[in-house]
Amino acid sequence: MTKEKRDEFGVQPLGKLLRQQAIPASVGILVMSVYGIVDTIFVGLFVGSLGIAAVTVVLPITFLIASVGMAIGVGGASIISRAFGDNNDEKAFRTFGNQVSLTLGFALIFAVAGYFLMDEMLYIFGGRGDVLEPAREYFGIVLLGVPFLAISIMCNNVIRAEGFPRMAMYTLMIPAVLNIGLDPLLIVYFDMGLAGAAWATTISYMGSTVYVAWFFLSGKSQMRLTKSYFRPDTEIIKETFSLGSVTFARQGTISLLSVVLNNSLFVYGGETGLAVYGIISRLMMFANFPVRGITQGFIPIVGYNYGANLLDRVKRIIRLSMTSATGVALVVFTLIMIFTPQIVSIFTTDDELIKETVPAIRMAFLATPLIAINLLGSAYFQAIGRAKPALILALSKQGFILIPLVFLLPLQFGLNGIWMAFPIADTGAAIITAIYMKFRFKSGEKIEN
Repeated sequence: MTKEKRDEFGVQPLGKLLRQQAIPASVGILVMSVYGIVDTIFVGLFVGSLGIAAVTVVLPITFLIASVGMAIGVGGASIISRAFGDNNDEKAFRTFGNQVSLTLGFALIFAVAGYFLMDEMLYIFGGRGDVLEPAREYFGIVLLGVPFLAISIMCNNVIRAEGFPRMAMYTLMIPAVLNIGLDPLLIVYFDMGLAGAAWATTISYMGSTVYVAWFFLSGKSQMRLTKSYFRPDTEIIKETFSLGSVTFARQGTISLLSVVLNNSLFVYGGETGLAVYGIISRLMMFANFPVRGITQGFIPIVGYNYGANLLDRVKRIIRLSMTSATGVALVVFTLIMIFTPQIVSIFTTDDELIKETVPAIRMAFLATPLIAINLLGSAYFQAIGRAKPALILALSKQGFILIPLVFLLPLQFGLNGIWMAFPIADTGAAIITAIYMKFRFKSGEKIEN
């Protein structure tokens, strides 16, 4: 990418920039979400509700391991965006080299640890009773693809920081398309069942890594990967982990939430409760894709303009992104509330599962229009290099509100208490973020304080 193209972050109309960044990010997340839904549909129809429950147990573990790549990617991308805004290309190149080394090292270590501690981890995350054996089968195969997932997630953030939103979109689309194609082939045609779903997922992760390697080695990227850039740089590593810790802590909290949720679901709803949440979690990924796309598109714009000291543009992109994301979330909320039965019937033909899932979805999604406030608030502070407020806001929903509620509400309301916890947590996190942001941006206060 040329310097002139990169510098468009500081001069192009903000609405145009946000569309250029957010639409490809949204499309990529949408395709990934569709893959998750299609995967769940095939598992539900051709393996059964136990298969859905097994996948529900395994996914948070694999994403926790792979989140090291997400954390390093987000933390390093923030440094790269601000370095480009400050015309410090050398720092950007050194940051990327360190990201590659760190991601590969940590992902391999965590994947090996996951293999040797498989049964213990599955048990902690709710793999009990009849769910344990299919969860073990699925996890053993998917672990092979986790290092590939980590490196592709890391590179996705760097590609977007460079100003290539479409290329970043492809890193999400390629594994999704591969998985959608491989599911019917391996699960149905070759009759591999849950193992087929696991191999489809693993091969798709490998495909994404092949693509990002091609992108950086083909000359399309401005990044240079000379030997010297792989050498550890203490200051860059420290800043990367400081900012990336927000993402890792968020994912770690989500994984802790999965432990609490899966075990509570098993106690109050058995295997059916786990299957219900499996459908809800996949639908949440799909329903929230526009808001998450806007959030991802928002980050490099804020980072560049903050680094270039264009603070008025930073304030305006915050307002524009918040308004756009909230409006989109409201539309998604309306559609889900109207078409809930039809949505659930796509996943399963099990009458009992449909009966349990429809009211659970409606309850869990009640506060969907508010989710943009917390996501964008945390993303803003991460983009400008302020790790502490980013971490506080990132943990406000799952860590401070949702996990305690999942413990407490079922004592009074049973399984429904778990579904009630979600809208209460979304509302609480939005209120905390709004109050904090208002305090930071009160009249006359400088944006960087």
